[in-house]
Amino acid sequence: MPTTYADVLIGRQDETSRLDALLHEAREGRGGALVLRGEPGIGKSTLLRHLDGAAPGFLVIRASGTEFETELPFAALHQLLTPVFGGLTALPAPHRKALEIAFGLDTGAPDPFLVGVAALGLLVEAVRERPLLCVVDDAHWLDQSSVKALAFLARRVSAESIALVFASREPSRHPELDQLPGHVLRSLGESDARALLAAAVRAPLDERVRDRILGEARGNPLALVELPRTAGLAGMAGGFAQPATVPGVIEQSFRARLELLAPAARLLVTLAAAEPIGDPGLLWRAAELLGIDATAVAQSVPLVDFGTRIRFSHPLARSAAYRAAAPDERRRAHEALAAVTDPVTDPDRRAWHRAQASAGPDEQVAAELEVSATRARERGGVAAAAAFLERAAELTISPARRTERILAAVQATLSVGDFDTAAGLLTTLLTDDPTQESRADLLRGRLSFVRRRGDEGPTAHLLRAAARLADTDGAWARECYLDAFEMGLLLGGLDDVVDAARKAPPTDGSSSTAAVVLTGLISLVGDGHRAASEILGPVVGDAGSEVWERRPSLGFMLATELWNFDTLCGVAARAVAAGRESGSFHALPIGLAMQATAKVHTGDFGSAMELISEEEAIADATGAAPLVYPRLHLAALRGRREEALELFASVEHRMSLSVQWATAVLGNGLADYAAALRAARRAVEHGAVGTAGLALPELVEAAMRCGETEAAAAALASLQERTRTGRHAWGLGVEAYARALVTEDESAYQEAIGLLDHEGLVVYRARAYLLYGEWLRRQGRRRDARSALRQAHESLSALGMEAFAERAAGELRATGEQARSRTSRASDQLTMQEVHIARLVADGATSKEVAARLFLSPRTVDAHLRNIFRKLQLTSRRQLRDLPDIR
Repeated sequence: MPTTYADVLIGRQDETSRLDALLHEAREGRGGALVLRGEPGIGKSTLLRHLDGAAPGFLVIRASGTEFETELPFAALHQLLTPVFGGLTALPAPHRKALEIAFGLDTGAPDPFLVGVAALGLLVEAVRERPLLCVVDDAHWLDQSSVKALAFLARRVSAESIALVFASREPSRHPELDQLPGHVLRSLGESDARALLAAAVRAPLDERVRDRILGEARGNPLALVELPRTAGLAGMAGGFAQPATVPGVIEQSFRARLELLAPAARLLVTLAAAEPIGDPGLLWRAAELLGIDATAVAQSVPLVDFGTRIRFSHPLARSAAYRAAAPDERRRAHEALAAVTDPVTDPDRRAWHRAQASAGPDEQVAAELEVSATRARERGGVAAAAAFLERAAELTISPARRTERILAAVQATLSVGDFDTAAGLLTTLLTDDPTQESRADLLRGRLSFVRRRGDEGPTAHLLRAAARLADTDGAWARECYLDAFEMGLLLGGLDDVVDAARKAPPTDGSSSTAAVVLTGLISLVGDGHRAASEILGPVVGDAGSEVWERRPSLGFMLATELWNFDTLCGVAARAVAAGRESGSFHALPIGLAMQATAKVHTGDFGSAMELISEEEAIADATGAAPLVYPRLHLAALRGRREEALELFASVEHRMSLSVQWATAVLGNGLADYAAALRAARRAVEHGAVGTAGLALPELVEAAMRCGETEAAAAALASLQERTRTGRHAWGLGVEAYARALVTEDESAYQEAIGLLDHEGLVVYRARAYLLYGEWLRRQGRRRDARSALRQAHESLSALGMEAFAERAAGELRATGEQARSRTSRASDQLTMQEVHIARLVADGATSKEVAARLFLSPRTVDAHLRNIFRKLQLTSRRQLRDLPDIR
């Protein structure tokens, strides 16, 4: 009989061919990844061992997930990168520091995605010598921090001589790995199963015995080998009760073999199963503490290799050994391991072992776990912090302290996206403290928002928290009401928020900015823009206000609603700066999307594309969905019909109002006024803050072109209510040309052009010239019309507003003048990512610097540059720097 079933590889020709192809591509500089998926024992690890002989000339580095290390941040990544750690000095200082912090070699809070970039850089350094193969077994047990970093790597090696192969059980625990190319291993067919059984059992088999084994194993290779080994052929012939699943069959097989061991040997196996590092020195010291002669006993123990690293023959063998042990044996094992673990170099693992050794509440251990949670959080291990806090709460006697630890654990589990665990923890809360109850309600609101399900929406939880705090902490209560307002503006349900917020506790005479904004929002909904603008105007006029620092989305929406362009741009710029400074990959994309939108409205489409590309790069790196609204604004104003309509059709329903605004702008640009009118009406009717206000001038223009003068006049009145109180040039200029459309007052057109004579308002000034020129032509003043339309056409063409520029060209032709053909811009031929790379390189960035900014490998950047050079017919970076419309 073979020592292990890994000695025989039968029925996996397709899988080996795919692995061989992956290695071939990597040798040629076209790296990639593959995730092998399947049930335990199906042959994933065997295929990984196949790679040893299939990858001559490769540097092979390995890591393996462990069930008992799933909460320790970056444990698997550290294991994988240790052989290439010598290249650390070649990395940029921030990347080197990120890895050192993540691996506990330095203090601080690591940036998870900077860790990913640094890990990529380390592999790129290693691959300079020879191709690289990264093999990751038992990926279902990887810690979450490592999963994110490894998935990030796997998506960015396409231009490198790097292959990554993962083995993971089904169903998957890590959606990040599900997004990578995968292959599911199925059960062996009957002929292959018979061949493997024949190779595993050399003795002649009775047909009934063979059929019994084949039936129980169900094509699982490990079961085909383990069943006859454990039960014996006589047992198989006579029949016996088996678990319902194949993994159950295999685990029972392992347990049966362990039951034959002497007590000391069983305890040694339990000790090995409870110690996930596989450190023999640690294991021997713990065994000695338990009175076990490990050297002698180890010789008789199956399923475990006591070598330079302690390894089980299969992950199921480890879990079977741990679960087969009695609870007191497991506690003894953890107690011994805690005693021999260094409290200085590895305090967190020691605290975890002490926690597992506790049979009941223990405040000392709970306090140690709380300290470990703080350390884990500082290292970026939020999942580990959550696990430490959850166990600390279980061991806590004091009800108040237990509630505090549960609330902290919920906060941590929400941060890592473990929503089910967070919900479960919240159900265990028992407190009559109003502050703790309020915090719990705020967490329930966050949970409801991210899960998009539950009996109550997130605003209901925020309102409940505000009501609880009303008597004890009025300032905090008002903050909660304001958060509920922001949520209501984003998700709906604003009427309930307004009704509740009217009951907010009065201020103590010195109103905070948040309280002023809350009062203004209540007035906006109840009394209209004229009254609300008096309250909100001064606060919205201060882009640096602390209230917008915490709630940039709310500030951005209100600045749009009140047509305050300076605050719109200021809030966006501040959000980007704060996101970059904090390194938050939650906050930075929001800031980038807002700034990209602001850049679109200033007419700086190149910068907008650069910002959109960066936001999408972060979304891709983090696995989040990219924020689509800046692309909607860009597509609407660029006016490329097919491209825009394709984008609009792909947007999910919750963004439908933004799509309606964008459709109205596109329709007006294309002179499809009926479509523009329908879309603008839908956008305005809902009354959404920001979107409805922007749609009003589109409604005025489309309605007038369709002969619906009453609708245009009504929309103008609504627009004036928003713009005249704040008296900002953006709003006043747009209101002036909308008024000119309705009243046909020439001076209003001229007023609009004057008000919009500002570099940041060039988009709207160009549109004002277009409307004025069209009006002049209709008045029969062809010479004056040519002058205005020529100005409009030149500006719109230079900006890249293609639909509006073509509309201006058509009007010019109607006056008898031929519009000059638009010169093709370099950026027209490039994708958004290529524009971003071209602009960075034109500003002097190296490939390595661009790679770090966009979470790519340097070779991938070079591949993009080759495409850029080919499209633009360039041969050098210097030529790229000389293109004025790129920089």
